[in-house]
Amino acid sequence: MAECIIKIKIEALEEGGYLATSNELQGLVAQGRTIAETMEIAQDVARKIIESCLEHGDPLPAKIKVKMKKPPTSLEIPVQVEV
Repeated sequence: MAECIIKIKIEALEEGGYLATSNELQGLVAQGRTIAETMEIAQDVARKIIESCLEHGDPLPAKIKVKMKKPPTSLEIPVQVEV
């Protein structure tokens, strides 16, 4: 599993809803009713664009870096006990 961090711009639309675009990832355009929905759609669009580039051997834009996610080696977990 890998992760990319992409800067997006979200603006309110006059007719309602929001529009997300990115100067870093050409073709990323997402529209939603709320900011949260718009961000979720933007993530999906970005994932599809990046996966398509990787699948077809196309170069990613210079500002897009793919970072491999390493699984955690230690965690803190809550444990409930009766006293």
